[in-house]
Amino acid sequence: MLRENPLGCMFSFFKTLNAMMKMSLLTNAQPLFAQQAAPAAGAGVTQLLFFGLLFAAMYFLMIAPQRKKQKEHEKMLAALGSGDEVVTNGGIYGTITNVKDDRFVVRIADNTKIEVGKSFISAVVSKAGADKK
Repeated sequence: MLRENPLGCMFSFFKTLNAMMKMSLLTNAQPLFAQQAAPAAGAGVTQLLFFGLLFAAMYFLMIAPQRKKQKEHEKMLAALGSGDEVVTNGGIYGTITNVKDDRFVVRIADNTKIEVGKSFISAVVSKAGADKK
């Protein structure tokens, strides 16, 4: 049954809730003041072992494969030469016409050449000496 004054009903609800919270704080306060037992002697070794295994897993699952991929990419860049057909990170296909210290000159259309940084070559489509079928 609804009361005539809804604000009075809400006020009494919050008043009751506040009293219940105070009671629960008083009954749960006793464990706060009790002394806790000292941790086991092997807990530090276990925690150290856990973090060591976590680091090893992260290394073998994330860092090592990325380093391997990076080395393969550097090896691929070192083997590139004039006449190789490549694709850039931006998706531009072209043929290398000239190799400079830090970049390649890539022909992307007739009379259109662009200079691309070496690290922006993502893959080799075909090598210059390879037979096309």
